[in-house]
This record gives sequence, structure tokens and C-alpha cells, in this order.
Amino acid sequence: MPDASSAAQTGESCDWPGLVDELNRLLRLKTTPIGMKLFERVEDMQAIPKIRRPGAIHTTDQIVAQAARLGFTIGITRDDLVGPQCATVIGLHPRDDEWLSGKKMAGVWYATVPDASAHQHAMNVVPHGKYEALAVSPLASGRLDPPDICLIYGTPGQMIIFINGLQWTEYRKFDWSVVGESSCADSWGRALATGEPSLSLPCFAERRYGGVLDDEMLMALTPRDLRKAISGMQALAKNGLRYPIPQYGIQADVRAGMGASYPTTKT
Repeated sequence: MPDASSAAQTGESCDWPGLVDELNRLLRLKTTPIGMKLFERVEDMQAIPKIRRPGAIHTTDQIVAQAARLGFTIGITRDDLVGPQCATVIGLHPRDDEWLSGKKMAGVWYATVPDASAHQHAMNVVPHGKYEALAVSPLASGRLDPPDICLIYGTPGQMIIFINGLQWTEYRKFDWSVVGESSCADSWGRALATGEPSLSLPCFAERRYGGVLDDEMLMALTPRDLRKAISGMQALAKNGLRYPIPQYGIQADVRAGMGASYPTTKT
């Protein structure tokens, strides 16, 4: 694949199969990278080629999983979701007083109503009122061209190389939070609401209902930032800094290895 640096400057459509092939070459991902897109009109979501509609009530975690684990292109409205907790994160339900109270989570996830309410207030959500529908699809299909955000599942080792790629140019320190339960607010909620790269530790619901594996983390980010990460990982790979990270040995003389990766180290 050509160097991704030029494509990294824009958010427009691209060679999605080629982009995914390069991402998989660099990280050897086990789970399908997917896109997510919000729609102001249900009709626009339904017009996506080969779109599926749920035949049952689901969580958003399950909808995401059907794209990432089964390769489906699937679209939803508020009525397809089990309740307001999921719908509010993606802007399909208002962040109203009842939702903010957290009463239904008190005594289950949090000791008191104030604790549960504090959790609800801490969540990153898409503002309500603009969107009527959402769709997810494998990135390589190109059916959401472009998606609002891309979702990448990977192990901690894969994620640190991915983050290093994001930091290759225009370095920045990333500060990510952990809301706890409903951690979709840390990933797709935050990325959709802010446009910022958003890393999360998938929560109980994502693992129980969304099929997220025990060793997986989730990165949500814009297509532009995905291209930037790939361009950075391409550059790092040329320097020998690539995935999988080879084990050096915990009792070996470290100087030869450190001299290659950290040139100022005394050898």
C-alpha cells in the first residue's frame, strides 16, 4: 500500500479495503475493523447498500458486534435498542433528568443514587435532537463512505503500537478516562461527540452482550486519525518498531537491544 501520509490529511473517502489490509498487516488484528455513522434521517440509513435491520431488541454492543464479529452492515433507530442507556450515548434519546438520576443502577452497579447519578453525569454522549439513526459496517465494505468514526479492537500490545503511530507526528499526550460500566461512552460516545481518538476498557455489558474478548481493548477515532496512525506505524516499522513486539529476555544483557531502539543508551 502507498504511504498513508497524504491521505491522512483529509477525512474523505478512500480505498477502504487497502486501508484495512495495511492495518491488518501492521497489527495482525483478529477482529474486523468497522465504521460507525449517524444519520439525521432514517431513510438515509435505510438507503445504505445491503443494510440489515434488527429482528429483535438489542444493546448497541450487540449491534457493534454484529459488524465486528459477523461482518454485517446493520442500522438501528432508538426503537431497536433495549433502553435509554444505549440510545442516549449515541444521541437517540435525551439526556433528561430521569436518565441523569441513575436510579435504576443504584444498588446494582453503584452503592447509592448519588453515586449512580455521578456516573451518568460523567458519561460522554452525543447531543440529542439531530440524529434519528445509526449504522455500523466493516470498514473494508466501503458502505459508510466515509464513516463518522472507526472502531478498532485489539490487545494492549497492538494498542500501544497503534498509539505510537498516532504520536509519530504532531505529538500529543493522550488522557483517557474510565467511566466504568457503560464504557461505550469512553469509546464511540466520546469519539462521536468530540472527534477525538478515544481508547476504552470494554465493560461487562460489552463483553457479555457484545462478544468482546477478555484481552481486547477498543479504540474509536475518525478516519483522518486512523490514516495518521497507519502512516505513523509505517514509519515506526521502518525503524524496527513493529508488532508483534519480540521478547528480548528478562535476564539477557540488555545493551545490544536497547542500542537499536533507544540510540542514546550506553552500549
